[in-house]
Amino acid sequence: MKRLIEYLITIWIIITINFLLPKLIPGDPLLYLTGEASGDASIHIDEITREKLKQYYGLDQPVFQQYLHYLKGIFTLDFGYSIHYRTNVSKLILQTLPWTVFLIFAAIFISLFIGIFLGVLSAWKKDKLADKGLLMVIMGTSAIPPFLLALVFQIIFSIKLDIFPVSGGLTSFKENLSLIEKSADIFWHSALPIAVLTIVLIPDNYLLIRNTIIKVLSEDYIFVAKMKGLPKHIIMFRHALRNALLPILTHASLRLGLAVGGMIFVEIVFSYPGMGNLMYQSVLTHDYPLTQGIFFVITITVITINFLLDLVYRFIDPRIKN
Repeated sequence: MKRLIEYLITIWIIITINFLLPKLIPGDPLLYLTGEASGDASIHIDEITREKLKQYYGLDQPVFQQYLHYLKGIFTLDFGYSIHYRTNVSKLILQTLPWTVFLIFAAIFISLFIGIFLGVLSAWKKDKLADKGLLMVIMGTSAIPPFLLALVFQIIFSIKLDIFPVSGGLTSFKENLSLIEKSADIFWHSALPIAVLTIVLIPDNYLLIRNTIIKVLSEDYIFVAKMKGLPKHIIMFRHALRNALLPILTHASLRLGLAVGGMIFVEIVFSYPGMGNLMYQSVLTHDYPLTQGIFFVITITVITINFLLDLVYRFIDPRIKN
């Protein structure tokens, strides 16, 4: 209950920041609604019509009243009506959520698997050529920004070599595709975004695994296992890696939140039809309801997963009481 109360307070603080943050961005969302912001407006509205639009979207109300209305919408899962797209926010989120979930979780699992493998290998070969080479390559990779890496991959593999699609999540104008053909097309379009996000996430996983395993290998029970003549893979995976599982699991849950930042850049570069790209468009157009809805879904998902992992920890390590 103590942890639950802490998480509920955290959620309330995030919800409040989520409400205030979009309103601090300079600009009028109605300018983007009519096209006036881009200079090619096809609709010119007078002040009376503008006031009616503000009243329709609730922009004429005091901030506190807007906040209460926002809280009511949160509890009823009604995120309002998108000003820019002129449709229900929940509908837009549900359309883009599966794409983002697939992208993030695929990248996290692949990067975790590769990070564990390379981290264990590097820790076992500590201070040898293999360890130094891996450390140098991965540290160099960690210095590359996600958007730059995405642009490089797009230029090389999509434009120059023409191996993967340049953008999108599914080939347009293709109809009557079977489930297998459609799935293959989705995987083909997501290959580069997943690859880029995976590479972005590998360094932290690798360094955590390497350092944790090196520390575990210095424990007395590992020395005893070596003296017993146990095979190297048994010592490494059954004894060392198993005891390093808790910090690895903790880090994986934290990476979910950090992966969102990389996901946004990757989706923008590849025009991937996920929530990151939709959030970028909502910020550009000052679409308050849509921005707030996307932020809320992302933050609640991250917090909920962390809360569930807190509950799982006591089963992984019985020493944890609080």
